[in-house]
Amino acid sequence: MAAARDFVDGQPLCSVGLMSGTSLDGIDAALLTTDGERIAASGPAATYPYPESFRDRLRGLLGREPRDDAGDRAVIEELTDRHAEAVRLLLAEAGLAPADLDLVGFHGQTVLHRPAKHRTVQVGCGQRLADALGIPVVGDFRSADVAAGGQGAPLVPLYHAALAQGLPRPLAVVNIGGVANLTWIGPDGTEPALLAFDTGPGNALLDDFIRARTSQPYDEDGALAAQGTADGARVMAWLRRPWFLRPPPKSLDRDDFRFALDAVAAMPVADGAATLAAFTARAIALAVLSMPEAPQRWLVCGGGRRNRTIMTLLQETLGAPVEPVEAQGWRGDFIEAEAFAFLAVRACRGLPLTLPTTTGTPRPLTGGTLYRPSLPAGRS
Repeated sequence: MAAARDFVDGQPLCSVGLMSGTSLDGIDAALLTTDGERIAASGPAATYPYPESFRDRLRGLLGREPRDDAGDRAVIEELTDRHAEAVRLLLAEAGLAPADLDLVGFHGQTVLHRPAKHRTVQVGCGQRLADALGIPVVGDFRSADVAAGGQGAPLVPLYHAALAQGLPRPLAVVNIGGVANLTWIGPDGTEPALLAFDTGPGNALLDDFIRARTSQPYDEDGALAAQGTADGARVMAWLRRPWFLRPPPKSLDRDDFRFALDAVAAMPVADGAATLAAFTARAIALAVLSMPEAPQRWLVCGGGRRNRTIMTLLQETLGAPVEPVEAQGWRGDFIEAEAFAFLAVRACRGLPLTLPTTTGTPRPLTGGTLYRPSLPAGRS
């Protein structure tokens, strides 16, 4: 992207990050003041759930290229407008006007991720959002990395490293969203100092299974999984698939493990939930084999940290403390939203968003597209 010349290097900016994850729950929004290297202050954060009717329409875009027709355009425009309303609500909570905000980091909704084909698609209209808010918007964070041969994911590691300044290392930060990924942060002076990759399924499989078999949207607290018996042999067979044997960096699409849903479809609900929870946990644990050194501590963010079955399995398997990120004072529901506020500032400063050890890009690479509003904030 062309650098935004009116953003001064080293000057902290007030930025809102927006994230709509692969679990399709809704929009996470978080306010951050940052220069893209350090975190000066964090502000309000909130989740704005999608209505089920919109979630169903959004789900219809998954796994394919969006069509240039009225139906797909309507969903993408509604997605964008819901993000604009999320920013307005968050600013109102903070007692701020749009003119008080410097920047918005807009991830959009991933509907297709095929890095081997140099293709990743996050839908959402950055220009429409900038015009609606009167605020510059940075979007399209992943395309430049994928075009250069990187995996385009995960994008949050540099923010994890900023949060973890001063903590004992090596440290692992795990995000269990729709897909699970981790960041390994090494001791000072080690090479690599940062390593990141997707580990396997997160919540998406379990959520889809529970939604299909019960009236619940997800397995709250992992209660159903705790009542069942996992098919351990089946999970181990899944973990022998070639993807798990590949060295990092590597990334996934939420639908890459649909075979597991087919395999548990006929199981009793509790056993199916236990098997899918075990798949998520064992895949994370397997990632230790790809690390230069075992972490002293594991910090877990994303919705999966609330699944007690997954967390218990991780604690039993990893042999080191496994804690939700709240134990460190971080906001576990909003790490990714905060990260896109952070990355938006980095993009405007021309700083790298991805590294060879986080996405496999051939060199440290910036990215993103800057959308300037037709009118400034507060004008109509």
